[in-house]
Amino acid sequence: MSIDVFEKLIKDGGPIGQHMDRAHGYFAFPKLEGELGPRMSFRGKEMIVWSLNNYLGLVNHPEVRQADAEAAAKYGMGNPMGARMMSGNTIHHEKLEEVISKFVSREDTMLLNFGYQGIMSCIDALLNRRDVIVYDAESHACIVDGVRLHMGHRYAFKHNDIADCEKQLQRATEMANKQGGGILLITEGVFGMDGEQGILKEIVALKKKYNFRILIDDAHGFGYMGPTGAGADQAQGCQSEIDLYFSTFVKSMGSIGAFISGPKAVIKYLRYNTRSQIFAKSLPLLIVEGMLKRMEMTIQHPEYRTKLWDNVSLLQNGLRERGFDIGNTNSPVTPIYMKGDVPEATQMVMDLRENYHIFCSIVVYPVIPKGDIIYRLIPTAAHSVEDIELTLKAFEETKKKLDAGEYKAADIPNMAEMV
Repeated sequence: MSIDVFEKLIKDGGPIGQHMDRAHGYFAFPKLEGELGPRMSFRGKEMIVWSLNNYLGLVNHPEVRQADAEAAAKYGMGNPMGARMMSGNTIHHEKLEEVISKFVSREDTMLLNFGYQGIMSCIDALLNRRDVIVYDAESHACIVDGVRLHMGHRYAFKHNDIADCEKQLQRATEMANKQGGGILLITEGVFGMDGEQGILKEIVALKKKYNFRILIDDAHGFGYMGPTGAGADQAQGCQSEIDLYFSTFVKSMGSIGAFISGPKAVIKYLRYNTRSQIFAKSLPLLIVEGMLKRMEMTIQHPEYRTKLWDNVSLLQNGLRERGFDIGNTNSPVTPIYMKGDVPEATQMVMDLRENYHIFCSIVVYPVIPKGDIIYRLIPTAAHSVEDIELTLKAFEETKKKLDAGEYKAADIPNMAEMV
């Protein structure tokens, strides 16, 4: 007997949505107001915000804002109309692609409207059912969904585990040989949850033993990692061995859109076969013009990277000195690992926000195992020393309360009623 699809959805809510009635507006879908930056307003109170991926602090830079405004006035939101293949190509799009190609040391680049759908569509275009995918088990959801689109075999290796990576490459090689296909290995430059860089150099070394190509998603590394900010592969000295480099404009650039860079012949193929671009409107010119300015600022102002890394060191060293477990992060992404249940985590977040005016993201069950709590902080070049010192003090004091059991509660407060 069939069931009503809508009734099933409403009854279940999903793994995260099961808490939506209580969490909406506070823990989920909170409204940060004011100018984007390290200090914003939440429910009428000024907060030190650690939840924006504004690594270089460009999002509200006066020159960037001016470039955005001028482009909006000149082009509006609708220009160009149509997909790039049909009527939406411009010299400005091609110029941005040239600038990015030079910056990341690749032959060619293709702009993408969005990061999430972009990498999914690129994975789909690159492979047929005879090809095999090998990927890091903790890859971002966009990669996982791209892998799901693949109609062939795929093998996941344990996160940043080179031994298991080789084991899966062995399996993939057997399957590819059997089916007459190729192998694409997918991983990340910087993993956005734990802050660890992908083991790119170790993976690249396996090319001496196995025949495969590498695609990395460096959304969290582009713009600040490496000597010139070209990404995690530059930081690890293996740019020339990474076949395809993908990133977004959402993190360091403070914009929207994405790109993929690599060999000219492969990028040419993708231009004519990536469905999310062939059948979608071109990236608006106001975004393209704004990105040209952001790239100019990134290239001409290395001091933004210096300030970012200074803030990263101050925050992460301060947390370690106070006994906090921040894992193996080697990027600005700063996870704070603690023990506690969902009600305790809820009470601690409320204390941080209401009494210490600290706003950061929290991850609890069912995203991670029961009993674990992860607070995720993103330091940026825009944060001040005072922001960091106040945050360290807040976490030091609230951890004492957590360890003393002061946050134990019978139930999660219904925050939706408080908003």
